[in-house]
Amino acid sequence: MERTDIPYLSLDPDIEAAIRADRAAGRLHPHRFDDANVVRRERNPHDDATLTRPAFARDIEKILNVPAYNRYADKTQVFSFVENDDISRRGLHVQLVSRVARGIGSLLGLNCELIEAIALGHDVGHTPFGHAGERYLNACYHARTGRYFNHNVHSVRVLDQLYRRNISLQTLDGVLCHNGEFAQQVLSMGDTRDFAALDSLVEACTADERAIKTLRPSTLEGCVVRVADMIAYIGKDRQDAIDMGVLHSLAPFESTVMGKANAQIINNLTVDIVNSSYGCDRIALSEEMFADLKRAKRQNYELIYEREGMVNGAGNIVGEMFEELYERLLSDLEAGDESSPVLKHHIASLEAKSRTMSATDYLASDPNQIVVDYMASMTDSYFMALYAHLFPKSGKRILARGYCSDLA
Repeated sequence: MERTDIPYLSLDPDIEAAIRADRAAGRLHPHRFDDANVVRRERNPHDDATLTRPAFARDIEKILNVPAYNRYADKTQVFSFVENDDISRRGLHVQLVSRVARGIGSLLGLNCELIEAIALGHDVGHTPFGHAGERYLNACYHARTGRYFNHNVHSVRVLDQLYRRNISLQTLDGVLCHNGEFAQQVLSMGDTRDFAALDSLVEACTADERAIKTLRPSTLEGCVVRVADMIAYIGKDRQDAIDMGVLHSLAPFESTVMGKANAQIINNLTVDIVNSSYGCDRIALSEEMFADLKRAKRQNYELIYEREGMVNGAGNIVGEMFEELYERLLSDLEAGDESSPVLKHHIASLEAKSRTMSATDYLASDPNQIVVDYMASMTDSYFMALYAHLFPKSGKRILARGYCSDLA
């Protein structure tokens, strides 16, 4: 039965006392990932941890300084085709995930710098136009290669291959396994101990669409980011839906213990996770809270995501535009057209900024993969501008809801 008087939950007194005692004694979580155990693909003395730049602080700084991080600012979180500075973009989403995850991690005594690195990097491989864009790009890629595109897998490619920043195995594992679309009551750690295992998982997810559902982060820090990804968007997407006029209030949502509004959702899920996970080798939710979270996700889909323009109307046009743009860029590559934007913008930029990428070597790789790399890197605005440039006679245009569209 739905409750209308859901309280803000507090930590179990025994758990709170244990946290205070452990902090006073300097005790950390027994499964906290230790900086000393960091693993990198290359043995580079420049990447050795120091007092001023610890292991995962280096990952954080590397991620903040890749070009893909800048592009978060103009990529859709949920709502596309709108000029509204109050609506979340993907850049704000990753900050919210980082904040929620570090809050949980701090209470549990985990490695908060590893948590921050995973959170900030988890969506750098995301497409323009959010999850709809991901579906469209996957359809284009799969139709031609039989392989699959997933944004979490591509985020690893961006950090580990395209820009080759020597990001740690632990951060990349958390990025790969972050997918918050798959809710679980108990998240147990995986066993990705080396880069061979990571590479095998990446390949499996590209070759088999079922593999992505089997991923498990190999650190508790990665498990925390995965659940924080859900916590960060459940309530915030509701706020945005109200600001957009898709919803008029939170009244249609149901809840028994979690709450309906963003602040209460964050508090109550955080408290429940800490109460259920403190000192354990897994991250868990209580049965009642997990049931509420699953219902909240389902209702968000029914009341927000399936009613927004990415599914109907403009979304159908964007799907067609993805296909046309993909085919044009692929044809340019196969024809060796040096005037094409895939060479002049994407490959030239990548060669200049990746530090290690050779245009010659890159062009010798699968052209479909190059097109995927390029299109996934695009912001919403760039995608629309490039389509208009390449197809000036097409009647397909995306008309964003402007800042002043509601004024007489």
